[in-house]
Amino acid sequence: MDLLPDLWRQDYWLPPGVTWRDMEQLADSDRPRPQDLLVALPLALGFVALRYVFERFFAPPMGRFLGVKNRLQVTAAPSPKLESFYTQRSRQPTQSEIISLMVSCGKTQRQIETWFRLRRNQDRPCQTRKFGEAAWRFFFYLTAFMAGLSCLIDRPWFWDHRECWRQYPVQRMERAHYWYYMLELGFYGSLLLRISVDIKRKDFKEQVVHHLATIFLLSFSYCANYIRIGTLVMLLHDSSDILLESAKMFNYGTGWRKTCDTLFVVFAVVFLVTRLLIFPTKIIRTTLVLSMEVFEPFAGYYFFNILLMVLQGLHIFWAGLIIRMVYKFLKGKLEKDERSDEESEIEEEELDKGGEENMDHGDRYWEKSKDTLNSKLSMLTNSCVLNNLTNHRSSVADRMRKAQ
Repeated sequence: MDLLPDLWRQDYWLPPGVTWRDMEQLADSDRPRPQDLLVALPLALGFVALRYVFERFFAPPMGRFLGVKNRLQVTAAPSPKLESFYTQRSRQPTQSEIISLMVSCGKTQRQIETWFRLRRNQDRPCQTRKFGEAAWRFFFYLTAFMAGLSCLIDRPWFWDHRECWRQYPVQRMERAHYWYYMLELGFYGSLLLRISVDIKRKDFKEQVVHHLATIFLLSFSYCANYIRIGTLVMLLHDSSDILLESAKMFNYGTGWRKTCDTLFVVFAVVFLVTRLLIFPTKIIRTTLVLSMEVFEPFAGYYFFNILLMVLQGLHIFWAGLIIRMVYKFLKGKLEKDERSDEESEIEEEELDKGGEENMDHGDRYWEKSKDTLNSKLSMLTNSCVLNNLTNHRSSVADRMRKAQ
C-alpha cells in the first residue's frame, strides 16, 4: 500500500515551499534522518540493563547511608477463598461482597476487612525498592541536565529563541545534540518497557500519557529538524525532575526530614516556575508565534504544538498535586508524596472508622495500641479494686476499735 510513502510526504513534515531535496544540502551526519531513531531501541534496552545493575549494586549502599529501612509487615493468615477473591476479582471488596465472603468463609466482617488490609499491605513496594527507583532517575536526570546545559549554554538559541527558526529547516545538527536526543529517547523508551513492573502511583495513567507524548514529541521534532527547540524542552523538564527525585531519596531515609522538606520547597518553586511560567510563555510562544515569522503553518506545526499542549495539561495536573502538598506542608501536615504509591495512603474507609490504622505502622500499631489501652484499663481497674478493698478493711478496723 501507499501508506508509508504518504507518511513521509514533505508537506506533512516541512513548511510550504521546502522539500526533502533542500534538506540534502546538509551532509548525512549534519542532518536528522528518520532511520536514526532506530538507535533509540538498543539504547532503551541498554538503559533497562544499566538500571538493573544500578539498583542491584549501587542503590543499596546509598540507601544504607541515608538510613533507608523496610517496614516490618504482618502477613495475612492463609485463606484460599479470600486469596482467590483477592487475586481474581478485587483487592477492595464491596459491602455486599464482604457479606458473601462472611458466609462462605465463616469469618466476621471485621476479620475479612482486616485480612484484606493486611493482604494489600503485603503488596506494597518496600522502601528500598522505592529508593532505588528514585535514585536511578535522579542520576539520569542530573547527568542529562548537566550534559544538556554544557552543549546548549553557548548556543545562540539558548538566549534568543528566534534563533531556533533562523534558516529553518536547513539547520546543521551537531553530534552532541544528536546524542542528547538519542539518550533522552532511549531513557523514556526504557520507562515504557518497565512501566508494567515499576511502582504504580496514583497518576499512573498520566505517566503513560506523558511518556508516550514525550516519545512522539522527540521523534517528530527530530525528523522535522526541530532540534533546537527540542533541546530546550528537554533541558527545561530535567531541571525540576532532579529536585523531585532527590527529595524522594531523602524522604525514604531516616533523619533527613529537614533536608527532604527543603528540597521539596525548592522543587515546588522550580516546577511551578519552569512548567507553568517559562514553558508556556517561552517555549510554546516560540513554537506558536515566533516560528510563523519564518514559515507558514503546516501539518507538522500543528502536530508539534498539540503535543506541547498535552504536556502543558499534564503540568497543570501535577501542579495541582504539588500545590496541595505545599498547603499541607505550610500547615505542618506534610507526611508523604501526593504521587506516592496507591497503597501507601490511609484508605478512606479506614478514616471513616476513626483512624483505626496508623499509616506508618499499620495493624501492628493498632493492635499494640489496643494492648496498651487494655493494659492501662486493667491497671486502673485493679487499682480501683485495691482501693475499695483497702477502704473497706479500714472501715471494719475502725468499727472494731470503737466497739472495744
